[in-house]
Amino acid sequence: MPSGSRKQLITRGLGIAVLALPFPLLADPADLLRFEMAEFGEFAPERVELGQLLFFDPILSGNESVACATCHHPRFATSDGLSLGLGDGAFGLGPERRVDPDNLPEQRIPRHSPALFNLGAEEFSVMFHDGRLEADPTRPNGIRTPLGDAMTDGFASVLSAQAMFPVLSADEMAGHYSENPIAQSVRLGHLSLEGGAWDQISARVGAVPDYQARIEAIYGEGHQIGFTDISDLLAEFIAVEWRADDSPFDRYLRGEGSLSAAAMGGMDLFYGAAGCAACHSGQFQTDHDFHPIAMPQLGPGKAARFEDHALDIGRMRVTGNPEDAYAFRTPSLRNVAETAPYGHSGAYATLEAVIRHHLDPVASLYAYDRTQAILPNLPGSDDWRVLDDPEAMAEIAAANELAPQTLSEVEISDLIAFLQALTDETSLIGRYGVPNNVPSGLDVPR
Repeated sequence: MPSGSRKQLITRGLGIAVLALPFPLLADPADLLRFEMAEFGEFAPERVELGQLLFFDPILSGNESVACATCHHPRFATSDGLSLGLGDGAFGLGPERRVDPDNLPEQRIPRHSPALFNLGAEEFSVMFHDGRLEADPTRPNGIRTPLGDAMTDGFASVLSAQAMFPVLSADEMAGHYSENPIAQSVRLGHLSLEGGAWDQISARVGAVPDYQARIEAIYGEGHQIGFTDISDLLAEFIAVEWRADDSPFDRYLRGEGSLSAAAMGGMDLFYGAAGCAACHSGQFQTDHDFHPIAMPQLGPGKAARFEDHALDIGRMRVTGNPEDAYAFRTPSLRNVAETAPYGHSGAYATLEAVIRHHLDPVASLYAYDRTQAILPNLPGSDDWRVLDDPEAMAEIAAANELAPQTLSEVEISDLIAFLQALTDETSLIGRYGVPNNVPSGLDVPR
């Protein structure tokens, strides 16, 4: 964008208007950027507190060993600090997570654990790296999901609905077929049927006296909790706990603070010559769309049980459209300086490394340094099948949509300074925090 010009950027798919930066930057923040500010819901404290307990309680997992917080922990900025995590069959948190030799995981979780910041904002209507769950007003329940008719009605939001997926995943929370009744129900496809996986999880929760008392205090005496109640409560906790819209960047735009010279220079680049805002647009620096940018692929990939490959074709697996091959959702950049590693496979360990990838994705793909992947030891895993496959690499490279560009070392440093200015310290700490214990009496991940 030439100096002194104005350009209006529109977030793709949602039509949220952003008045782009006039260059050179103006002193008055009110003239700098204007967003249609995000809408957040308001929730009763007793509901959020119950959601907090459920989030940190392993009771929702098949073997009662994995909580939502295992892979989305505040210690790791609501992710897990790993490129690809280990769910059921492992213990510990983050880079210290280790396999259980008596219950080895079948594989790594195929994709990097995404951060949870601002998912309670209404504009976040698409979930997961491939968008397989999204708001869709043409569907009877308003949500499109690969579970189709097996999906239970009554979810209050897409954020609530996404909570039904990890508890059904053998590698994440459910465990494997011979290990527990929930895993068996999942394998047989008994999900929303009476007595199916979701009913079993709900019955477990309701059987804990403290949980049942809290549930009745909210829903009324004698209420039997259902899975949509659980998922709604989890969503409300996530929405409140990790709302992140009070960073130095936000305060600067409100005229309540200043940014460093480096951050100002990085903001100039971000919304100007570097072109970052073409995809990272809107209040939370995401267009909620999908783009192929030749990210290196690690681990088991996303293959159906009858397939024998380690590819992850991203959005194409959802739409069936070849034009969506290797496209993944644009991540929000709020708290991005704290959420390493980066990419749908967690391939890049540092913010600088992932910025450099964007400058020349194809060259970066072929020059990828495997030593930066943060992968707990998993006996028998083959993490480099795609990187060792010339045909697969060529496919990923051919799908890339980013043209090479050049930035100086100072410009890269300035971009990093701007991205650091997107950090909201309150959201990193959390508003409710990690509970000392949970009603089930199981160990709280900490």
